[in-house]
Amino acid sequence: MKRTFAAATAICGLAFATTACGGDNTTASSGGQELKGQTVTVAAVWTGVEQENFKQVLDGFTAKTGAKTRFVSTGDNVSTVVGSKIEGGDAPEVVMVPQVGVLQQFASKGWLQPLSPAVKSATEKNFAKVWRDYGTVDGTLYGLYFKASNKSTVWYSPQALDDAGVQPPKNFKELLTVAGAVSDSGLPAFSVAGEAGWPLTDWFENIYLSQAGPDNYDKLAQHKIPWTDPTVVKALGTLAELFGKDDLIAGGRKGALQTDFPESVEQVFGKSPKAGMVYEGDFVGGIVSGDLGGTVGEDAKFFPFPAVDGGPAPVVGGGDAAVALKAGKNGKAAMKLLEYLASPEAAEIWAKAGGYLSPNKQLDPASYADETLRQTAKSLVDAGDTVRFDMSDQAPAAFGGTQGSGEWKILQDFLRDPSDPKGTARKLEAAAVKAYKD
Repeated sequence: MKRTFAAATAICGLAFATTACGGDNTTASSGGQELKGQTVTVAAVWTGVEQENFKQVLDGFTAKTGAKTRFVSTGDNVSTVVGSKIEGGDAPEVVMVPQVGVLQQFASKGWLQPLSPAVKSATEKNFAKVWRDYGTVDGTLYGLYFKASNKSTVWYSPQALDDAGVQPPKNFKELLTVAGAVSDSGLPAFSVAGEAGWPLTDWFENIYLSQAGPDNYDKLAQHKIPWTDPTVVKALGTLAELFGKDDLIAGGRKGALQTDFPESVEQVFGKSPKAGMVYEGDFVGGIVSGDLGGTVGEDAKFFPFPAVDGGPAPVVGGGDAAVALKAGKNGKAAMKLLEYLASPEAAEIWAKAGGYLSPNKQLDPASYADETLRQTAKSLVDAGDTVRFDMSDQAPAAFGGTQGSGEWKILQDFLRDPSDPKGTARKLEAAAVKAYKD
C-alpha cells in the first residue's frame, strides 16, 4: 500500500492495542452534551505525530458533543484487520480508509453506512465534486475525505539552483534544461527513490495526467483503456528523457534503485547533499523539518510539477476517507463524528498543528502552520475537480500496491533500462490484465 510519510513513524506494538495507540479520550466538554455517555472508536493507519495530531481533532469533537473517542491503530493492512474485527464482533464505528480501492471493497462487502443527509450536505458545501466522487460507490456516498496529500510538488535546494544560475521551471522541457544546468554545476540534478516502486508510479502519473489529460487518466485508472495505449507509451517516453540520462541522477540509475524514499530526501537536504532536487508529495516537508532538522521555505522549497507538452500542470492527490461501519455499536455518534470531520472547524485543528492538508475549500488558508503548507494546500484546493487521485491506489493491490510485482516492479525495471517504452507498456498491460481478473 502506498502511504504518505510523517516525520515521526513510531508504530504501536499491536494493531488495535488501545493502551499504546490512544486509549479513551476524556477531554472535558466545553460544548453540547448530546452524545454524553457514548464512545466512538476510530481506526486509522496513523502513528506518531500524525496520530497525536488527529487525536487533537477528536478532542475537539468531544468538547463539542460530549462523546468520548477511542483511537486504535490498524497498521497498514487496513482491510484484513477491519475484517477480522467485524467478524469478531469488535468493529470500530469509524475507519479512516487510505485507498479508493479499499473503500470500494468495504462497500462491496456491505460493511458501510451511507453518509447521512447532514454529512452529504456538508460535503456538497465544503468539498469539490471530485472528492465526493472518490467517496461514492454505485451512486451511494460512503466516504468523507478528511486528510489529503498533494503529490505534485518538486522539492529543491535553493542553493543548488542558485549555483546553477537557474530558476524553477514552468514546463517539463524547462525542467530538463534546469536539471542539465544543475548537473553541469557539479551536483546531480535529482535524487530518485527507486528502491520501492511507489515513487516511480507517482512520476508516471504526473506526466500522464498533464500529457494525456484527465479523461484518459480516469480511463487508464479503471483499465478502460489498455496500458499499451499510445498515450501510455508517450508518457513513458517522456519519463525516459529524464531517467535515460544517468548523469542527472544521484548515483545514476543503479544508485537510484538502491535509494529509498527517506534517503532520497536526505540526499538533497541532508548535511552532505548529493543532488539538487527530489520529486515527491508535500510530505517531503515533514522529513526536512523533522528528521533532518531543516527549515521548510528556507533550506527546502518546492515548485509545482511542471506541465508537459502544453497540457495543464498536473495535480495528483491522495487522501484518507472517513467511513462509518454498519457493525459499529454507536452508529448515530459515528455519523455525528463524520459531520464534524466535514467542517472547517475540525480541519483547522490539524492544520494549525502542521503536517496536514485538507481538501475542505472552506478552511481558511491562514490556519496552516507555515507558508509552504498554505501554498501546497492552495494548489490542491484551487485545482478543484481537475485533481485526480493517485492512480496506483485505485488499482488492485497486486498491480498497483505490491513491492516486487506489478507496476512497481515493472517501473523499477524501466528505471534500470528506459530504452523500450513500448515493451514496458506491454508488460504493464499483461500485469494489469492478470490483476484485474483476479
